[in-house]
Amino acid sequence: MNDFLVFSEEVAQAKAEKKPIVALESTIISHGMPYPENVQTAKDVERIIRDRGAVPATIAIIDGKIKIGLTDDELELLGTSRDVEKVSRRDLPYVVAMKKHGATTVAGTMICAQMAGIRVFATGGIGGVHRGAEQTMDISADLQELSRTNVAVVCAGAKSILDLGLTLEYLETHGVPVIGYQTDVLPAFYSRTSPFRVDYRLDSAEEIAQFIETKWKLGLNGGVVIANPVPKEEELEESYITAIIEQALKEAEKQHITGKAVTPFLLDRVKTLTGGKSLQANIALVKNNAALAADLARELS
Repeated sequence: MNDFLVFSEEVAQAKAEKKPIVALESTIISHGMPYPENVQTAKDVERIIRDRGAVPATIAIIDGKIKIGLTDDELELLGTSRDVEKVSRRDLPYVVAMKKHGATTVAGTMICAQMAGIRVFATGGIGGVHRGAEQTMDISADLQELSRTNVAVVCAGAKSILDLGLTLEYLETHGVPVIGYQTDVLPAFYSRTSPFRVDYRLDSAEEIAQFIETKWKLGLNGGVVIANPVPKEEELEESYITAIIEQALKEAEKQHITGKAVTPFLLDRVKTLTGGKSLQANIALVKNNAALAADLARELS
């Protein structure tokens, strides 16, 4: 593994000193937000994690090397270059072998985090079962990864452009617990609520850490979803954002947009249709998740 992984000095030192570390994805930088908000958010998230006593490890592939912890220049490269692949499990060997640049998705980040011995990961929202998947079979690889990889994922639920009910059904089938942090219902990314309940409500990072430790000590492999609602002041009302997402979905269908291109297209259209409010909510929820992930990593360490 040493042939592929490159640790930043900060992360290498944290590992040597057994400090708490939080993994961060890079797709949000290269494919999830516009420049310069993407790079600024990445830096802000890293600062929040440091301020709460943990060490951030933003993960990406640079020239075929899996970087665990990035420099400011590397963050800038991801935020501005058009030559960055979106990397999930399927794509990882290609991007590494061909020595390309790659931004890791939730699944890709989980794989690299486990390789690096990092157990906590903060993101915006996980992928899931797309609407209409009974016809298209469009299901994010994030869900399979959650069933097999021992990394706890702090998120604001699944992206609300997805079919949340089917996403929960899929996670249940594969034995992936969904914990609501101080909530009984599944947050829907931009909204604090949805029509669906979480599996278990836990109200502190300490309780969540106990749950995770117990799961893995029992030999029950796979991740845990920790659903952390977007802060109240940045929330977009459920019926308002649902109507906008449905409009964006119709546009995607009309333009025959499929596969990996769907999520970036929808997020961009939702940003336009909300007059930028969805981007503000996205930035707020990512920062909120980073803070909880840092507290969780501290408890686990």
